[in-house]
Amino acid sequence: MEKKPNWSYNDKRFRSVSNSNTGEVSEATTFHYHQNGQVISAQYEGGNIKKGNLLGKVAADGTIRMSYQHWNQADEFRAGICTSTPELLPNGKIRLHESWEWTNGILNTTSNLDYGTKFSTPRQIPSKPKSKH
Repeated sequence: MEKKPNWSYNDKRFRSVSNSNTGEVSEATTFHYHQNGQVISAQYEGGNIKKGNLLGKVAADGTIRMSYQHWNQADEFRAGICTSTPELLPNGKIRLHESWEWTNGILNTTSNLDYGTKFSTPRQIPSKPKSKH
């Protein structure tokens, strides 16, 4: 049996400060989180995002492993995976440090997202070699 998370994200709202050049979230994007036990979900929109949602699982240490998908202003559907690590700030607010990766589209990238500071520079992930049959 897994331990109940010590962190609560239920009804918390997050806003990003900046993003990498391959990300689509901006300072205008707002995330609204919901949590029931270990299950977490959120809706997000604003800026380049028309509508988005995520679904994941919260570990006892507050780490979130999730998948996300959204519809952007260019009428494209984008999807990815993400791991968020929380930091409790002195003012009692939560900062999420995120490492994410696109799972569709031309370019897969990863970067760290901090809901209080700037994102790190993304790096290109090499494509997997095709197997020969």
